[in-house]
Amino acid sequence: MFRTSLRNVFAHKARLAMTVLAVCLGVAFVSGTLVFADSSAAAYRAAASQNFAGIAVSVTPKDPPPGTAVDQRSPALDDTLVRKLAKVPGVAAVRPTADGSAVLNAADGTPLRTGKAWANLGSAYVPGTDGKDSRYPLVDGRAPRGGGELALDRGTASAGHLRLGDLVTVATDGPVMKKRLVGIVSTKDTRVTAGGTLALFDKAGAQRLFASRGHYTGIDVSASAGTDPFELSRRIEDVLPADRAEAITGRAQAAQQATNVDTMNRGYEKLPMIFAGVSLFIGSFLVVNTFTMLVSRRVREIALLRAIGAGRRQVVRSLLLEALLIGLAASAAGFLLGLGIAAVLPDVLSTGGDTLPDGPLVIGARPVIAALGVGVGVTVLAAWLPARKAAKVAPIEAMRVAEQPPSAARSRLRGVLGLALLAVGAAVLVSLTGAEDASEGNLQSAMLGCAVLVAALIVLAPLLAAPVIRLAGRLTGRFGVIGHLARENALRDPRRTAATAATLMISTALVAGLAVIGNSTGQALDRQTAAGLGADYVIGTRTPTTGIDKDGVRRVAESPGVRSAAAVSDSTLFVGGRVQEISGVDPQTAGATMKLDFVSGSLKDLGPGRIALSDTLAREQGVRVGGTLTASMGRARKAGPYTVVGIYRDNPTARDALGARGEVQHHSYKPGSVQRILVRTDSGSTSGTRDQLRTAVSNSPLLKVQDREELVREAAGAVGNLLTLMYGLLAIGAVISVLGIVNTLAMSVAERTREIGVLRAIGMGRSAIRRMIRLEAATVAAFGTLLGLAGGVFGAWAVGALANGAMEQYTLSLPWGTLLLVCLASLAIGTLAAALPARRAAALSPLEAVSEA
Repeated sequence: MFRTSLRNVFAHKARLAMTVLAVCLGVAFVSGTLVFADSSAAAYRAAASQNFAGIAVSVTPKDPPPGTAVDQRSPALDDTLVRKLAKVPGVAAVRPTADGSAVLNAADGTPLRTGKAWANLGSAYVPGTDGKDSRYPLVDGRAPRGGGELALDRGTASAGHLRLGDLVTVATDGPVMKKRLVGIVSTKDTRVTAGGTLALFDKAGAQRLFASRGHYTGIDVSASAGTDPFELSRRIEDVLPADRAEAITGRAQAAQQATNVDTMNRGYEKLPMIFAGVSLFIGSFLVVNTFTMLVSRRVREIALLRAIGAGRRQVVRSLLLEALLIGLAASAAGFLLGLGIAAVLPDVLSTGGDTLPDGPLVIGARPVIAALGVGVGVTVLAAWLPARKAAKVAPIEAMRVAEQPPSAARSRLRGVLGLALLAVGAAVLVSLTGAEDASEGNLQSAMLGCAVLVAALIVLAPLLAAPVIRLAGRLTGRFGVIGHLARENALRDPRRTAATAATLMISTALVAGLAVIGNSTGQALDRQTAAGLGADYVIGTRTPTTGIDKDGVRRVAESPGVRSAAAVSDSTLFVGGRVQEISGVDPQTAGATMKLDFVSGSLKDLGPGRIALSDTLAREQGVRVGGTLTASMGRARKAGPYTVVGIYRDNPTARDALGARGEVQHHSYKPGSVQRILVRTDSGSTSGTRDQLRTAVSNSPLLKVQDREELVREAAGAVGNLLTLMYGLLAIGAVISVLGIVNTLAMSVAERTREIGVLRAIGMGRSAIRRMIRLEAATVAAFGTLLGLAGGVFGAWAVGALANGAMEQYTLSLPWGTLLLVCLASLAIGTLAAALPARRAAALSPLEAVSEA
């Protein structure tokens, strides 16, 4: 039986190739998605992580007590402390640092890689005794020597098309600076290599920018061999001024950073894993479908083996051995193909405005286990189920008929099970229509409901195939006898037709549902932004820790064509264990630029200790006008009571809360600063006005100058990036669908070889044969598309209730153009998938086909 299995594997090379291809693609889809998920998560962690390798202890300054005046603060990290630390027993080397954030413009004047604020690094070039900084080896040019020079890392210079000798526009906070590029360095800092930027200044210049003259932001200490970092930390604490500096081990810093980064990037890990689950389902379904058809075609062969003495167990073991050999070969090939998919996905999914961070492929245990699970486990299981069924058929009965239609009892059981799943899935989704927010629990319920709904459609598909295809037959009937034969071929085995259309149905359902949700959300954000913004432009910083310099605010207000310019200070509000955003405004001018719609109260009583809340935040905290909210603002360490003087409808311009600008500025991360300017102009939004405003703020890379449309796109940025990632992953599912239909039709053509030969013998031409196969494929594709559209739109309607609870302007809006494009693409997929099988069918010789057993 072992030799028989090997001969069977290699006897039908075309069948072997199609089977291996099906398994290979399923494995590639699963393993590629998992590798991409792991690699993306690692790249995002790297983009936000500082490398603490080689650092035993870091010395950092302590924040001064609240209320300490700026001129009374006494920095402790200076050259005197550096020399003291160098003398501590167990210290091998001491390296002072002057680090901060520096944002650059590219050569064309556009901000460079500003999507991740934590990855725009500025630092000091600190030469050692040899005149070189080992942390940043020079690649070209020389080190910066004066306040007018800087060096960049190789990746930053390349991305910005900057060369030695160029004047580089750089900003750390406030005024824009122009510095000459004199050196190119390399770096191993993962924040930079994963898509960030690095600007190096001379030591004195970096101290002025990020600390103060003669002082540092930190001191890194490396330990001599055999020195315990914790013991070294204790020794260093003894020489530090306890009220102004503290020591922490590099290991503790790395652990704390890992926790923060994992929290920050949790969404980037969860999303690809969701689609890894989808890919596992689609890939497994394709493999099961392929082997079910393969074994069904070999019922006569199995019966012959049974007739010459092979037992049931021997037949099943033989087929399982075939499946194991095919699975192992396809797993290896599919895993390699999956690595290729994971490598190209970041480039495919990156957009001009926001690129996925760079990083190496991360190949962990999960992709390998998944590849073997799909390639071997699912393949063996897919072969075992039909093989066990085929082995039970009596040899004489199997030799007489190759296909056994399902019994009426099994059809009734399928119908009952499918309707039960449909009822459960629909009930779960309909129960979400009253949801008030998109909490994690509601999202999990929505995912469960959608999964059950898809399962119900798959179970019911064989029962729905006949009526739907007969209805579609009215269209194919226009092609005469060829259309009639195509319809009958699709109806011959409803289970095979449903299985063929299943992957296309799943892809269509997901794409259609996402398109509806994306279109509805985009229009809701557009309406919300238009309703909440009275200004024509918003000039804003990229982070709340930076500000617009006062001269910039004045120049904007004095620019030609500017009717009014309202300054806004932004900070954070810590309330109920969550971080909210608060905007500091002038109550007299805020209404004209923010279009506030108050549910109760107003801004007239806004002042110290008195704030206004958005409707959502007020509802979450259970407070009303006149009530008290306990919160802490910005850098304030203690929470205090705030009286609520107004509640307004959610407004993206006003954000979560409004406070008096003076109070917000006092507690902001940059005291006294302004983070936004809301500008109303005489001429509205024009390119000339935009250029004037950018010039007024010195074309600072720290600032964004946005009109209404750009604000809408930014507000939809998270949704847009999410949809882009989803569409990209589902595109792979569409490819799987195409090849699944190709595989099924190819096997169907091989199964109907004699039938096609008879048609050719009685006069049907090759073009008619090709047209018949293509019509059959289009019919199957139309069936899958129809079910997918119905399931996708219904799921989007139910899931949209979550957005409706969180976004008042959300209403279901069908993107008719996109849905039409999905339908046409699905039909095109079916037609293209039929090209190869149709060509093979047309190439059959009539006499050879009729004589083939």
